Amino acid sequence: MEIGFDIQKYMTEGVERVVSDAVKATLKNPRESAFMLGFAKASAAASAKRARAEKKGEHIPPFLIASITSKCNLHCAGCYSRCSHATTDAEPVAQLTDEEWFRVFDEADDLGISFILLAGGEPMLRRDVIEAAGRKKNILFPIFTNGTFMDERYFDLFDRCRNLIPIMSIEGKKDATDARRGSGIYDRLIKNMDELSRRGLIFGASVTVTTENIREAASDDFLSELSGRGCKAVIFVEFVPVAEDGSSLAPGDEERSYLKNEIARLRRERPEMVYISFPGDEKSSGGCVAAGRGFFHINSHGGAEPCPFSPYSDVNIRKTSVRAALHSPLFLALQSGDILMDDHNGGCVLYEKRELVEQLIACEACAS
Repeated sequence: MEIGFDIQKYMTEGVERVVSDAVKATLKNPRESAFMLGFAKASAAASAKRARAEKKGEHIPPFLIASITSKCNLHCAGCYSRCSHATTDAEPVAQLTDEEWFRVFDEADDLGISFILLAGGEPMLRRDVIEAAGRKKNILFPIFTNGTFMDERYFDLFDRCRNLIPIMSIEGKKDATDARRGSGIYDRLIKNMDELSRRGLIFGASVTVTTENIREAASDDFLSELSGRGCKAVIFVEFVPVAEDGSSLAPGDEERSYLKNEIARLRRERPEMVYISFPGDEKSSGGCVAAGRGFFHINSHGGAEPCPFSPYSDVNIRKTSVRAALHSPLFLALQSGDILMDDHNGGCVLYEKRELVEQLIACEACAS
């Protein structure tokens, strides 16, 4: 880690920039702009709450990723979640109940967590959980969805609860999207975008960036099309290979540098949308921000994990609080050790160093 790096300052400034960009991106939509200004106040209050905790020696990350189901109807090529068996076709057994997720949201709000990214599987299969999220107005809930379950009831819900932001997965234009996600998916996403835009609702897009689509994904042509349809946020997620035959698709240093420069340019030249890269430039962020440094993950069965790409857990949210999960032995070991700061080739240091993470879990089991 670079000397003097302040993770609290880095993450707070990142949150403030995202909120500020979101306000600018909605200025032409009075209702959305009014909501985002209100959320900016809530986000500032949450940042202050986290800062007070930091002064007392407790670090609270601003982000949580919640995989609210492990079921999905699509079989996207190279899906990390399916390859790690975290996503299935079958109805999940023993996943967290609606009430358990409600408790997680309440505790996250109390801690000052500003963003909870709802993922899966396909999160829109858990309508009750998403409806409950809509009632937590201090938290923004981006919903990472494949878009195939978006219907009239969901459009109405998004209209009532402006803190629910659908983020639809798209790989570029029609050929790239349908090749990875299935025939007809691109047209369904465009139909959803047009309906959301017609209703004046804010939405975003998530692009899995590979060596094959990076130029198209960051192109003015593709982004102009998204912007023209009303998209307000684009999240670039670097492809993480979880199978040997997918390693050639993982962005390397050259591609990550290209994406970083393009995002900087887009923020200057195309401020009508918000641009976020995940995991982003880990060197400028003092290393990987998983394991509670900047965010953490709760899987559909309640396991608190460093990251969706690193499915290891030593504590379950069913048996403890969100606060206690953040202080799990695994998280503390990762935060105090060197793994998160290590150089690595792929987009996820924890996946690349998974043998070391497994050793930490094994040592912890031996000690207990």
